[in-house]
Amino acid sequence: MTSEIHGRCDTAFDKLADDLTRNIDSGDELGASVVVDIDGDTVVDIWGGYTDSQRSQPWTTDTITNVWSSTKTVTSLAVLVLVDRGLIDVDAPVADYWPEFAANGKENVRIRHLLSHTSGVSGWQPPFAIEQLYDWPRASSHLAGQKTWWEPGTASGYHAINFGQLLGEVVLRVTGRTLPQFVADDIAGPLEADFQIGAREADWHRISDVVPPPPLPFNLSELPEDNLTRMTLDSPPLDAANANTAAWRRADLGAVNGHGNARSLARMMSVIARGGTVDNHALLSPATIDLIFEQQSDGTDLVLLTPIRFGTGFALADPSYLTYPFPGRVCFWGGWGGSIVVMDLEHKTTIAYTMNKMGAGILGSERTETYLQTISESLEKVFD
Repeated sequence: MTSEIHGRCDTAFDKLADDLTRNIDSGDELGASVVVDIDGDTVVDIWGGYTDSQRSQPWTTDTITNVWSSTKTVTSLAVLVLVDRGLIDVDAPVADYWPEFAANGKENVRIRHLLSHTSGVSGWQPPFAIEQLYDWPRASSHLAGQKTWWEPGTASGYHAINFGQLLGEVVLRVTGRTLPQFVADDIAGPLEADFQIGAREADWHRISDVVPPPPLPFNLSELPEDNLTRMTLDSPPLDAANANTAAWRRADLGAVNGHGNARSLARMMSVIARGGTVDNHALLSPATIDLIFEQQSDGTDLVLLTPIRFGTGFALADPSYLTYPFPGRVCFWGGWGGSIVVMDLEHKTTIAYTMNKMGAGILGSERTETYLQTISESLEKVFD
């Protein structure tokens, strides 16, 4: 029996709907949503599959799920909104806003270092437990007191779990509001995007639990204790099943616990692709958007151990690790298991994909690659 795909899909993207159908039918995909927005025209907004492993509950138009590090795109956008308002300077020391952060030689770490994963503080100095992660003051104090692990600004080391803690503390100091509240008030709310960092208990009934991925091909605990990959990804030890717990949903984790779907991510992030304004809601100026494309690092990431270029807040597209047909100003990031958001400024195009069944690996999945390849082929025809 062939799975039914819901929503709308322009004929130029029919193959994308076929890809989603095939992956659901084969079991590679459980439930998922995909959106392609071209300058406010939603040419693709499709979803299908199931919200539960028993395949008894359908994924619907208002299903949301934990999107892991695709949350970082929203956190970066929030900080850039404050930059645009003149409340944060990307070249200022973090300690200008968060004085305690200057401890142990971190007085020269800049805001742009946090946004580009080059701060030298890619995680919590071990030991650090999951219970501490859920305690905002304690988690921030821990980061403020520790030393850097490498010279800030010299290389990227992916801030996998603490990206939202670092930048969220700055947002809190500047606005007096938590990062989830700022996103709700100033981004998701005005744009009517069904997205939140953490999740209100009233929405838990429509959250699709994530299905954890296969184990990593190596054991972090077998790496040396001072290995940056181990210190970053294993402090605290992170089990994907944590995302299905009440404690996780109640936490403020602007790196990893955003809840939404492809539609809500595309809605918010299209602000960047569309020049800073969506439906008369102006969030960013061209000058602030230009900051995104100021390259901050280019080389092998010290944590992910793969080559990647970071701008300010986002990775900058490169054909070696992102399937996308057009050169120019393209930025993106994705989440553990496969979710992704891509913004193409030259074509005012935003792509988003979210799912509940996580794929293998930390950066993307085979399904992500398939959808991006098909979308790329379709866009080439659209813009031909």
